[in-house]
Amino acid sequence: MDEIKNDPVSQPSQVTGDDDQLSGARRRGDILENAILQAAWDELGEVGYALLTMEKIAARAKTNKTAVYRRWPNKAKIVVAAIIKHVPKPELASFTPDTGDLRKDVFILLQGIAKPLQTIGAETMHGLMVEYHGKDLISSLPELMRPRSEDKLTAAMKSILKNAEKRGELSLETINARVIALPADLLRYEILTTHEPVTDETLIGIVDDVFLPLVIAK
Repeated sequence: MDEIKNDPVSQPSQVTGDDDQLSGARRRGDILENAILQAAWDELGEVGYALLTMEKIAARAKTNKTAVYRRWPNKAKIVVAAIIKHVPKPELASFTPDTGDLRKDVFILLQGIAKPLQTIGAETMHGLMVEYHGKDLISSLPELMRPRSEDKLTAAMKSILKNAEKRGELSLETINARVIALPADLLRYEILTTHEPVTDETLIGIVDDVFLPLVIAK
């Protein structure tokens, strides 16, 4: 999500001489932008991503299409902006949990990422991924899932594993970078390739069936 959040296309363009001819009152700047984003969020929740249109957003916001298109040139970009505005951000503590138990820490980390995604919904996530990365989503997977050393999830996982090493649960030097990134990569895989919410059961499977057997000291 960091990539999307930092993507300039998700931000409204700077416009002057704003135009809001349909609401009965001249709304400009942040007031108009907030009204449009609220309309986009409400419309998304009501009709879903597939049926969402810029025209419906404009009608719900009681403005004209020009006011919407000047800021966000397509529905993917306005939906990203609405998500950034309306979806609760994960608590910072969720990125560095330290409960004294490796299993709990990894589960809390993944759950802290999955919960906001459940709010967004699988259909919306999939639709955004397709529009951001093209229709052939599968061919984009290698790049999308490439391990990144500066990834916040990977950094948090390293911190969790260091804490576990101090407790004698594992030996960090025996765990390679690909294994450290594995839980985050599997979470991305679920987001990109399924149309179902990422459930707690899915996260438990990632932790118990895949990750822990690879890292726990024998």
